[in-house]
Amino acid sequence: MSIQRPKGTQDILPGTVEKWQYLEDTIRTVCREYGYEEIRTPMFEATELFQRGVGETTDIVNKEMYTFLDKGERSITLRPELTAAVCRAYAENKLYAWPQPVKLYYIGPMFRYERPQAGRFRQFHQFGIEVLGADKPVVDAEVISLVWTLYQRLGLTGLEVHINSVGCPTCRAEHKDKLLEFLKPHSHELCRDCQDRLERNPMRILDCKNPSCQAFTAGAPTTLDMLCPECKSHFEELQELLKAAGVVYKVDPRLVRGLDYYRKTAFEVLVEEIGAQSAICGGGRYDGLVAEIGGPPTPGIGFAMGMERALAAIEVQNKMPEFEKAGYAMIVALGQQAQRHGFAWVSALRKAGIPASIDLLGRSLKAQLKAADREGVKYALILGEEELNKGMAILRDLRVGEQEEVALNQVVSVLKDKFGEGVNA
Repeated sequence: MSIQRPKGTQDILPGTVEKWQYLEDTIRTVCREYGYEEIRTPMFEATELFQRGVGETTDIVNKEMYTFLDKGERSITLRPELTAAVCRAYAENKLYAWPQPVKLYYIGPMFRYERPQAGRFRQFHQFGIEVLGADKPVVDAEVISLVWTLYQRLGLTGLEVHINSVGCPTCRAEHKDKLLEFLKPHSHELCRDCQDRLERNPMRILDCKNPSCQAFTAGAPTTLDMLCPECKSHFEELQELLKAAGVVYKVDPRLVRGLDYYRKTAFEVLVEEIGAQSAICGGGRYDGLVAEIGGPPTPGIGFAMGMERALAAIEVQNKMPEFEKAGYAMIVALGQQAQRHGFAWVSALRKAGIPASIDLLGRSLKAQLKAADREGVKYALILGEEELNKGMAILRDLRVGEQEEVALNQVVSVLKDKFGEGVNA
């Protein structure tokens, strides 16, 4: 029996990886325009980081983490998300001593043990933004504006930005009391997960996707009903800033997100047609998280975007551009002596910045030219015994079928002229 990849993972092969590179390049361009810098953190962290940072009442910590003991008997977890890890890096590396705010982005794989479905994997990839050290509504607006700009740049349409305020600890406490008062008399009507959430984190019941729970909680008090003056002012200013930036949004009082660390602003970006879950991006403000994991009190806000789900949306909407194979030169060497000389020439071409290859299978002239055409080669440099004796090579333009003789000592300069400005000096 052959060994296969683990369930919920994927091989990203040539032909598909170009789509990932396109998305990553667009992300990096937008982040650079907004003044964000990349951060890279370990693939695994101490389990306690996610227990304290993400929250022990969350499905991620309770059900989905890949956790194990290493050889030192330390509890280690493959990262299920990156906000807590970025906050840990911010505190550990004393980034609070840098000019504030610190504006960071990341791209990388995450790991969650959940049921694979369309656009959702056990090893999946996220792009995310974290802004640490600023608490004004304009920061929230910039973060939402960045992801809106990214999706516009990718050509996606039919997007909905949903926003809400989940309040601060003061108004959250009042909301929790009112919500429990509403829910407890009929708690048996809730799904099993929501019955479990009732005591630990009742606010998350409002975000349950179970139709019966949604119907039962339709009249439940929301966080917007309980906002303190500061949180209310913050949310109102955010809306004015989003309007000024041309971001189309909808206030969604039931949006609470699934992580314990959110404060004030919470938001999601939704698009239809990509499977059971329509959200392709979500985030919010987490002003208490850095302090929760041992750092100084620091305001923060960010989002995470599932890259598989973004790619699915791009494909469904037919917004993926066509990718041509990068043209290059190929040494078509015939015979052992020609191959030795050809290998020297392919090395010289690469040193000159000219993309070049040489046949590795010892094929015939016809087979090599056929392979070159299939691989998108622009120029074939044909080198056989006769050409070696003459000190010449045949340079064939495979796009138009024309060819010319070129002196061997002029091959590099001729090809540099052919390829033009993309070639290094």
